Amino acid sequence: MPDEGVASSSGALEDTFARQAKWWHLLFGGLVLVTAGIVAVSGHRVLPQLAAIAAWGLAYAVWGRRALNPDNRSDALAYLVCAWLCFLGLFVAGGQGEQWILAFALYPHTWAMLRVREATAVTVVGGVATGVASWAGVPHTQDAFYSVVVTTVIMVVLSVVLGLFIHRIIGEAEGRARTIDELHEARAQLVAAERDRGVHEERERISREIHDTLAQGFTSVLALARAADSALGRGDVATARERLDLITSTAAENLSEARLIVAELTPGHLQSRTLVEALERLTAAVSTETGIRCRLRIEGSPEPLGGNAEVVLLRTAQEALSNVRRHSSAASADVHLAYREGEVVLEVLDDGIGLDGVEGLGFGLDGVRARAGELGGHVELTGGSGRGTRLRLSLPVTLSPGQTETAAADAADPAGAADAADRAPDVRARARS
Repeated sequence: MPDEGVASSSGALEDTFARQAKWWHLLFGGLVLVTAGIVAVSGHRVLPQLAAIAAWGLAYAVWGRRALNPDNRSDALAYLVCAWLCFLGLFVAGGQGEQWILAFALYPHTWAMLRVREATAVTVVGGVATGVASWAGVPHTQDAFYSVVVTTVIMVVLSVVLGLFIHRIIGEAEGRARTIDELHEARAQLVAAERDRGVHEERERISREIHDTLAQGFTSVLALARAADSALGRGDVATARERLDLITSTAAENLSEARLIVAELTPGHLQSRTLVEALERLTAAVSTETGIRCRLRIEGSPEPLGGNAEVVLLRTAQEALSNVRRHSSAASADVHLAYREGEVVLEVLDDGIGLDGVEGLGFGLDGVRARAGELGGHVELTGGSGRGTRLRLSLPVTLSPGQTETAAADAADPAGAADAADRAPDVRARARS
């Protein structure tokens, strides 16, 4: 069905035809009055002709005015039978030609009330009958015969041609109206599909955000709570207090992330810091909470990449380190962020048990691939039994000339790049060996 609030074009066309009905009534009434006036003035067999005109007018009042509606087929047939009989009766009554005035009403009525083939047949048969009736009411001379034949042929041909032409115009208008209605319906369906797709994408976004932030935060809270309980069991109050402080900060971050998810803003880790600073904070937190030696190495010159790219990189690092913490049994993990020509590459490696025995990639890694795919990126996950796991994410970006030159220098001297990363004070301060 068409859009809500958008009127049907077919209905609008029908309303237009309905509004024009009064003009049909006025036209017919005017022609009847003019013909009756001429007949009355002529003084030639006035009563029979006025009786035929009156009968015709009565038939129009009873059936004809309703017959203009295509659904009232029985009224149309009743009216046209009476109208044609009255029209022929005017010729038989000996009219002086004034009856032809009413032909300007009869032929349009015929074409308006019948189907094309029916109207064509009635026009031809009625025209021939009119010619015969006209011939019966005039002196039978050669000139009169030729006049009747020419008049009949012209009337029939013009009526058929004009009727077909008008039917074609009306048919095209109805066809365009149907096409417009179909377009409205298609647009409504497209809008509904886009709305459904938007709802589905929003659900997926919220699911990914909850998994990447809240779920991981709650996992940290549980791990820290167990560690605090264990410390209290040993009588180590200082360690227990430290774990409780970490639980408080993690819960506060989770609350902030929850508010940001609702508002669909930049993740809390990126609200007031750069991507590199957010990764430093992340690796330091993993080292502090789990005891896994987590190191960050930066290659190239970090510059802002834009909100979406940085969000994908950060979320990927969070998911990878979450899997390292929960599944790998690793002693150490490395996070490598490289700014290269035309792309930024994030790698997370660990020395854990690898991928053997892992069934499926899980929702989190599916979310990583979905995020990367939205930006044209690519994700690789490799690893073997006892050889650790490597997750690699590459995103296409446009770097400034300075970034490209620095990245090239780091690629040529990886040891120097590693030394530069090791000298970064924030990394040394946050990473735990």
